[in-house]
Amino acid sequence: MFELKDYLPILVMFIVAVGFAASQIIATQLFGPKKKTATKLMPYECGKDPVGSARERFSVKFYNVAVDFLLFDIEVLFVVPFAVAFKSLLITEAATGIPFGTYAFVGILVFVAMIIAGLVYTLKKGVLDWSLQARLEARAEAKAMTQAERKARARAIAEGIGV
Repeated sequence: MFELKDYLPILVMFIVAVGFAASQIIATQLFGPKKKTATKLMPYECGKDPVGSARERFSVKFYNVAVDFLLFDIEVLFVVPFAVAFKSLLITEAATGIPFGTYAFVGILVFVAMIIAGLVYTLKKGVLDWSLQARLEARAEAKAMTQAERKARARAIAEGIGV
């Protein structure tokens, strides 16, 4: 039978969650620093300084990092259920004599070796190199591309084409 009082703990949980979120926002607005500087007001996205046009090409490093994230995310999706089921596979192997656990263990070792090979490839390519030198090189490349775009636009305007 449906009784509204059975759902009271859920209502209380939602009220506490909304109250906590609202209190944090209000506390930040009331007590947080309010000094606005040019650096704080500058947009910042994904480790790339906003230099040049929004339509510029990005380094392939960004896509490699995304693929690596997916790779390790999928690894967790496969390894955790394997770890949970591995003991029962060993018990089944002992009872039936069919080496399910051994096959599964070799399979997961091959899988982890492939993941490690992908990580080594990523490290060798320098995808995870976000040092100051790499950022300066990216900024210089972006400035050069912006200057080339400005020159092309100025040339087009001078020729009367318009962009």
